[in-house]
Amino acid sequence: MPALSKANHSWSEEEYLTFERASDTKHEFYDGAIYDMVGGTARHTLIAGNVASSLRNTLRPRRCLIYQSDLRVKMQRSYTYPDVIVVRGEPRFTDASEDTLINPTLIVEVLSPSTEHFDRNEKFRRYQQVESVQTYLLIAQETARLEQYVRQPDQRWLYSLHEGLESVVALTALDCALPLAEVYENVVFTPSPNAD
Repeated sequence: MPALSKANHSWSEEEYLTFERASDTKHEFYDGAIYDMVGGTARHTLIAGNVASSLRNTLRPRRCLIYQSDLRVKMQRSYTYPDVIVVRGEPRFTDASEDTLINPTLIVEVLSPSTEHFDRNEKFRRYQQVESVQTYLLIAQETARLEQYVRQPDQRWLYSLHEGLESVVALTALDCALPLAEVYENVVFTPSPNAD
């Protein structure tokens, strides 16, 4: 994720938002640096869309809103574009533009080779600092595999791994479940080169 340079200048959050709102492409912001968002593959886009669709159908009777990757989330000294966001209750934004959310309940990232390490580590560390975030999902593209982190009352995060299309993930913060069969609907997996 190469940073955009500005003559060794550290961008302020205000400069970033002005730049981003005028841009035709999306960028994330971390500690004074602005990063290009890499375009997703067809599989990445399909998985994210499947998750949003499944959650929308399940959560329709509840007071939950589902957003996809065009909405920013503000964290401490950071702005990101998660693949899927769910807000339980009323959404809260940084200002009247309503393009930067501050109270996500669930955040989903579909893993890509170029961003997986960052999504698992630094990005997750920053999401943990947002009090409203109760659940973080990391979804693989190459196999039916979903990793879930759930905030506990003592602020620790409980990890669970769900593998196989028959698996169903309980999303306790939203009082619903997410079947992996729906997450991976119409996804064709590439056989491993080591497969017999």
